[in-house]
Amino acid sequence: MRHTPSLTSLTLLTFLTLSGACKKAESPAVASAPDSAMTVGLSFKTPESVLYDAAADIYFVSNINGAPTAKDDNGFISQVTPDGRVVAVTFIDGASESVTLNAPKGMGIHGDTLFVADIDAIRMFDRTTGQPLGSMEVRGATFLNDVDVWRDGTLWFTDSGLKPDFTASGTDAIYVRGTSGIPHQVIHGADLGHPNGILADSDGVTVVTFGSGEVYRVNLRGQRTALAKPPHGQLDGVVRLADGTLLMSSWEDSSVVGMKAGETMYTMVQHPIPTPADIGLDTKRNRLLVPVFSGDRIEIRPITAGPAAHQP
Repeated sequence: MRHTPSLTSLTLLTFLTLSGACKKAESPAVASAPDSAMTVGLSFKTPESVLYDAAADIYFVSNINGAPTAKDDNGFISQVTPDGRVVAVTFIDGASESVTLNAPKGMGIHGDTLFVADIDAIRMFDRTTGQPLGSMEVRGATFLNDVDVWRDGTLWFTDSGLKPDFTASGTDAIYVRGTSGIPHQVIHGADLGHPNGILADSDGVTVVTFGSGEVYRVNLRGQRTALAKPPHGQLDGVVRLADGTLLMSSWEDSSVVGMKAGETMYTMVQHPIPTPADIGLDTKRNRLLVPVFSGDRIEIRPITAGPAAHQP
């Protein structure tokens, strides 16, 4: 998730090489067919993340429904079918007496458990029934944002380090919870650049940042390795295609950009999409799932001329 910048219209800018010279990408890693995109709206309230549940073949949409740091217990999670039908607006509803859900942001699935980042706690729900399975409070956190789960059950999540007025809180951190069940900070500090979206693998995570616009890896030992920096910042979500191509959303450029594994040049994938938050992938249909944070809608866009989508 991400704090809301000024929503003045963002202008399409020419991509820059890492050296700063102007250059248009010649061979996009993936391209899209905007004329066949699908928009789903009306029911959502500040949608922050879209997650594909491959087992159930359904999309989860987290709705903040208010301020991203407000403990108002009115957040909710919707279910949308791949054909764009909202089958449950409040599949999980903070307004229910049995559910605590304030400002849900990033989500992840392992087995039948849906994990949701919620300000200073990770909420857990049964992904099939929506029933609460407990919460994991994270002492000292101020803005838990994205969640990802590796296939062995290792849970990763970010604290973007923001106060309610969106000034820096200094709590920027990347957490992991392994088999012990106890989360701990792998790395922390204001120099993390307000970490936002994460993508887990066997030895760590790839991180995109909303504050500094950096992209880097952090391994289980807390070692940080810089990756190529995109030409535009305010980065939010990140996903990976089958060939290793990274896709990430940028609020600054109202776009989703891609970079193939082993390369340093980013290419345009989707534009324009205002306030694109925590993107997801429909791995069965090779679709990009984009929550439009300020537009109370999601956009379902096919990815064409590229490899099949993949999430670990």
